[in-house]
Amino acid sequence: MSISPMPDTPVAIFWHRRDLRLHDNAGLFNALNSGLKVLPVFIFDIEILNKLGNKDDARVEFIHKSLLQLNKQYGKYNSSLFVKTGKPAQVFKELTSQFRVKAVFANNDYEPYARERDEEIEKLLQSANIAFHTFKDHVIFEKGEVLKADGSPYTVYTPYMRRWKEKLQQTDLKLFDANSKFDALLETGSLPIPGLEEIGFKPSKISFPDPATDLEIIRNYHQQRNTPAVKGTTRIGVHLRFGTLSIRKMVMLAQAHNETWLNELIWREFFQMILYHFPHTVEKSFKPAYDRIEWGNDEKQFKAWCEGKTGFPIVDAGMRELAATGFMHNRVRMITASFLVKDLLIDWRWGEAWFAEKLLDFEQASNVGNWQWVAGSGCDAAPYFRIFNPELQAKKFDPGSEYIRQWIPELDTSAYPEPIVDHASAKSRVLRAYKDALQP
Repeated sequence: MSISPMPDTPVAIFWHRRDLRLHDNAGLFNALNSGLKVLPVFIFDIEILNKLGNKDDARVEFIHKSLLQLNKQYGKYNSSLFVKTGKPAQVFKELTSQFRVKAVFANNDYEPYARERDEEIEKLLQSANIAFHTFKDHVIFEKGEVLKADGSPYTVYTPYMRRWKEKLQQTDLKLFDANSKFDALLETGSLPIPGLEEIGFKPSKISFPDPATDLEIIRNYHQQRNTPAVKGTTRIGVHLRFGTLSIRKMVMLAQAHNETWLNELIWREFFQMILYHFPHTVEKSFKPAYDRIEWGNDEKQFKAWCEGKTGFPIVDAGMRELAATGFMHNRVRMITASFLVKDLLIDWRWGEAWFAEKLLDFEQASNVGNWQWVAGSGCDAAPYFRIFNPELQAKKFDPGSEYIRQWIPELDTSAYPEPIVDHASAKSRVLRAYKDALQP
């Protein structure tokens, strides 16, 4: 796929990454207001794609479908999305040789790999005297905006949340309205989007949640969010992850309808900022002493956990839901994670990697943050001696076993496995392991 070079037309490239929408897109809005013709670009980054173990990875399919929708929207303005596959640096070398590029616009990303990539691209563009402009878009407040009085980052959620809300009250939150600016798009006619197979992937069997937000769910969120058998959560995580929905719109909805839901959106930003300020937490514990824990790491038990065959119904239901749908209810995520770390004495990094592979709404910051929260090793984490009892959790949050039976039809038959550990013995074992590691 190529566009006929237009050497006399100075252009700005807008680089779509995790912002697959036209409306309320900060970087795109600024590109359209730059005075240059705008060429929208998306790069299937092989540095990322090559690390994916499954060629039917549903997230790649989700991105692909979103690009098709995005391209239709660009088509209304006789423009198109220019989709490339490769290493970003190489793609930009090609683009800058093909077009008279004056500036590149993009939205900020806070993950360690993304920051390294953007630094490389910025140096490459600077060497060609091309400006690289990035903007805050997928959070309300970013790295330097919600800090302690001494300028250091918060590492405890509650004071962060309070300061975040104070700052929100002082902020005139507005959407970026680019409706009158789309005539600034470079007219390219219709360009084809490469097929999923062309980039080395194939369709998955997973269906994707609707991006429409159900106001009834939001209004009742605080009452229903812990009941996995009820459709009580919005399931917009994947849309926030890839930017098919605007976080500003979601925060406005939360302000109007449910503070508990707003608090969850703030948790997302808290973890984004923790990852930015403490990027080592991707691989190491936020609290260094926790890296001294001697994990059991029984591979056979890990396999049973992954397959939903531990003999603990609430755990197995969650793991099977994840495998079948790419989603797991948040309460059940905490239960399954606690079971892996505390009952099986398996390193939280093993679980984090499994969720990273399977979750449709995988967000590195939240995944790492939540796993370390469960393990006790993260910032503002649950104390290490807080250990979920899977049976009590099931009785409390799925008292009629509706959720469990949905995913374990063989429950109460000989086909369902016996428990692979004794919870009481496992609890004693993990407490000893933690105490041994954490003693002065």
